Amino acid sequence: MGKIIFYEDKGFQGRSYECSNDCTDLSSYFNRCNSIRVENGNWVLYEFPNYKGHQYYLRRGEYPDFQQWMGFNDSIRSCHLTPQHRGPFIIKVYEKEDFKGQMMEFTEDCPHVFEQFHYNDIHSCNVLDGQWVFYEEPNFRGRQYYLRPGEYRRYNDWGAMNSRVGSFRRVQHVY
Repeated sequence: MGKIIFYEDKGFQGRSYECSNDCTDLSSYFNRCNSIRVENGNWVLYEFPNYKGHQYYLRRGEYPDFQQWMGFNDSIRSCHLTPQHRGPFIIKVYEKEDFKGQMMEFTEDCPHVFEQFHYNDIHSCNVLDGQWVFYEEPNFRGRQYYLRPGEYRRYNDWGAMNSRVGSFRRVQHVY
């Protein structure tokens, strides 16, 4: 079971809301979000209701201001508790759309895509096992995109505006 606490102000101050499940619209619980405490589970937070907008992947820990989770602003309007995965992690990334061009298979985190894949862009991927997070910049920085098992024929299938992927990591659960 997951548990996350959202606070309107920095430093865990102001009005707060405690959540233990997915929520499509947090708007009625708080006006802004400037700090978060993740007590259990791994969460994907979204800028807008219905899992839209910027995505932020958070593990257990304290985030005293939105910059700590690489937030673009203080808007969190929906959240998703990621399912626990105990099996292997397998993702295939492709140089071109529709699973064409050079392909590499990964089972571990990749902090620098260009060093491993020799491309700055991933145009399609197939998540065979586990959940993954793509980051726009190397070393797990920049915009984030949560990927569940399935086929992603184009970068917009995972919610990106372009094909730039600088790094990616497995969603491993720590309770």
